[in-house]
Amino acid sequence: MPLLPIASLLVSTFFLMAGAGLMGILLPVRGSIEGWSSYQIGAFGTSYAIAFTAGCVIIPKIVQRAGHVRTFSSLASLMAISVLLCAIVVDPYAWIVFRGLAGFALAGCYMIIESWLNERVTNETRGRIFSIYMVVTMGAMMGGQYVMPLSQPQLTVPFMLCAILFALAVIPNALSKAQSPKPLTTIRINLMPIFRNSPVAAVGVLLAGLLSGAWNNMAPVFGEKAGLSTTEIATLVVAAMAGGIVFQVPLGRISDKVDRRYVMTAAGLIGVAAGTAGVYLSGSSPAVLFTLAFLIGGVVYPAYSLAVAHANDYAADSDFVKIASGMLILYGVGTMIGPIYAAFLMETFGPRGIFQSIGSAAAFYAAYSFYRTYRREAMPVDERPDFQTVPLARTQTPASFALDPRAELAEPDETEAPSKAA
Repeated sequence: MPLLPIASLLVSTFFLMAGAGLMGILLPVRGSIEGWSSYQIGAFGTSYAIAFTAGCVIIPKIVQRAGHVRTFSSLASLMAISVLLCAIVVDPYAWIVFRGLAGFALAGCYMIIESWLNERVTNETRGRIFSIYMVVTMGAMMGGQYVMPLSQPQLTVPFMLCAILFALAVIPNALSKAQSPKPLTTIRINLMPIFRNSPVAAVGVLLAGLLSGAWNNMAPVFGEKAGLSTTEIATLVVAAMAGGIVFQVPLGRISDKVDRRYVMTAAGLIGVAAGTAGVYLSGSSPAVLFTLAFLIGGVVYPAYSLAVAHANDYAADSDFVKIASGMLILYGVGTMIGPIYAAFLMETFGPRGIFQSIGSAAAFYAAYSFYRTYRREAMPVDERPDFQTVPLARTQTPASFALDPRAELAEPDETEAPSKAA
């Protein structure tokens, strides 16, 4: 499949994700350097998650009035403005607002890019485009986090670099001759069918969001308080993402052969072990911390994918986009809670509290998954759809699910709908 028709979209995605990766690690580290409390820094993540989820509901209406190109350009500009305001007004409460602005804008940018990509897929090319999109998003986010060590976070330079990346994301789409896609449709939030379809998937996604919100927002704070260099802090965060990438496929393939709830239980227990080890090894060498982060990432990110796969085992093929989109809203609720939960434990027990938050949430994830094995018969293996790898949940909108190969079986009107949370 020629990449030229989607090249501008992928380039915009790369710059957008690199900027998002840099901003996500820069703000917590700078906040910790300023001596702000864990609660204040945790509120950055909660504000982001709330605004991101709100953006999924509001942005489609804006796109219908202003169009895709204008809306995307405006939102990318808003992200650049928000990060520059952080450099100008160094105040934790102002940053809570600025981080929320970025989350709102980022949700819209994701949705617009993904709807554009979806216009260019066919059932034959869907899998390849989805895979390329996954590689670009993950690679860009990891690369963006390594921009921070190039400059000192206590200075304004990394904030300017982040704004430049957001500005660069505008150029490829603004100059593209590609026709704008169909209007985004407004999402309808109805979570009760998700709980009825699969209680363990609904609770699992909520806890996966809590795990992700706790780690993604507070791991940089832990790194700074543990005395790691900026390069080591970036490596700590990237090690977790790498663990999620490495663990996702084997855990998913195993879950295709046995009851997925047993695999969810096992993943949760790995998280408990890693969290417990982290409590006692939080003052260890960077190499030990990177290893723990790798194991934690092997649970934090696949926890979401496994829960979505289990939900789809019991959902009709045509309901894939609707179920997955609703679960992403639940995931967003979890990401709202996670940063504050981790901040509470870090304020109470010191930096090692982040490992306590991971271990306790993973314990609930494992316990509830195992409990549900006694409440419902497992679906026969030959009747379940195969596990599919997905991008990091915090980079998704329900427009992402329209790109997913499983969306081939969805009804036409449903594959056009977007939404998200992170």
